[in-house]
Amino acid sequence: MTTEPQDPRLHALVEGIVRIAGGDLSTRIPPSMDRDDVAAVIAGINLMADDLQTIYQELEERVESRTAMLRAAQVELERTALTDPLTQLANRTALNAVLGHELDESARGEMPPALLLLDLDSFKGINDSLGHSAGDDVLRLIAQRLQEAVRENDTVARLGGDEFAVLLPKTNLVRARRVANRILKALTESLEVGDLRITCGASIGLRIADAGQSVEDLVMEADTAMYAAKAQPHGSIKVFEPALLYARRLQSVLVTELREAIRQDQLVLHYQPIIELTNGRIEGVEALVRWNHPERGLLYPDQFIQLAEETGMIVDLGHWVLRHAVRQLRNWQLASQVDDSFNVRVNISSTELQNLELIEHVRDILRETGVDAANLIIELTESMAVNGGDLDQYSMTGLRRLGIQLEIDDFGTGYSSISYLRTLPVNVVKIDRSLISDLGGDEKDTNFVEAVLHLIHACGLKALAEGIETAEQAEILTRMGCTSGQGYYFGRPSPPDAIAAMVGNWKPRGR
Repeated sequence: MTTEPQDPRLHALVEGIVRIAGGDLSTRIPPSMDRDDVAAVIAGINLMADDLQTIYQELEERVESRTAMLRAAQVELERTALTDPLTQLANRTALNAVLGHELDESARGEMPPALLLLDLDSFKGINDSLGHSAGDDVLRLIAQRLQEAVRENDTVARLGGDEFAVLLPKTNLVRARRVANRILKALTESLEVGDLRITCGASIGLRIADAGQSVEDLVMEADTAMYAAKAQPHGSIKVFEPALLYARRLQSVLVTELREAIRQDQLVLHYQPIIELTNGRIEGVEALVRWNHPERGLLYPDQFIQLAEETGMIVDLGHWVLRHAVRQLRNWQLASQVDDSFNVRVNISSTELQNLELIEHVRDILRETGVDAANLIIELTESMAVNGGDLDQYSMTGLRRLGIQLEIDDFGTGYSSISYLRTLPVNVVKIDRSLISDLGGDEKDTNFVEAVLHLIHACGLKALAEGIETAEQAEILTRMGCTSGQGYYFGRPSPPDAIAAMVGNWKPRGR
């Protein structure tokens, strides 16, 4: 039996198929010049390998492209996660990461980092008067100024709102102070926002890190120094010291105690008489809050009002004062200790004025007590009345519609232009004590006060002078046509019973 010799093309065909199946798509089977079935299979396999190689290359290119896109997206995601979207500065997360690295370096013997925390002065007024869009422009300009004031390897971050941070790696107190002063100088230069030029300073807290200190402690202590700087005149720098931490912890305790004081009626109201200058009659009172602290005794407003404003408790505190002052007026009325024209004045803060519940709250108190709205006078500071935004104007208009009188307090301390008196929905202007302190002693001061009174009267408003301490001041103001006065000359803030006695003992002059 004879065996036909094996076709070598079959061996090459099988070997080529095996290699292609194994993933070597560059394999090609030597083509056959014959025109038989084997040649056709070889040609088909080679064509299939060409197609597979093309598809694979396209697939690889697509995978590489998608991988590059994913990597770019991840980089952008990481950048976004570490960047403040408004200013494009580092955010709090990025700052903490850099701080952690610098503190680790310091623990290994390198010079420590310094952290500066900045809070812009009067930024809320910019937002309220110019709008949030202008406020955002200011923040972007501030960010640019900060970056220009530091070195390239320093980190500038925005922590939120109008609070910024600057990290100075491997530095000392002398250089850190120098940078802080440079920043303050840069921020005191005016900013161009649209057609306006705005000045926006800052308060800075500075902390040089201690060896082994944590990120959280460093930030907290720099923050403590910043709050101490804010309590000083604008544009202050405060270096952290342990006593500041003690004071802040004490303040934290005071916050808790004040919250309890409002709930447990530890607050009391004293009332300072408002006098008709022509006849000495007590026409009304101003309600002034005191805190009858169980351990520290009677505390005056300057010891807790700012704390209430910083913590947001000023709204609850203001509600308490308003409610109790109007109730006391009603008690005097029911006891026939005051006449129907007797009024009570209550100060409210800018936070209260912007509270959407203010008008409804006042309406409820008047309805609850039965007091006529005309007997309630609400005092606003000059800056609140002039710089207030839409919400402030809404509240002032709403209060006037209730029949309540509005009074500008501290007039003459904040604005050179007083043309706004013609347009504001107010009834009374209280002239600040600083304008009458030298009344009678300096002819220029006397002439100035007289001019102010003429302007107030020309606007159809009533004038009240506060801080009257002498009979001479009272006499001069009466002669000038000032209708009402307030001050120690007439009486200090007193409990309700003392006020009732003063009203009862009043007799018209000449009798």
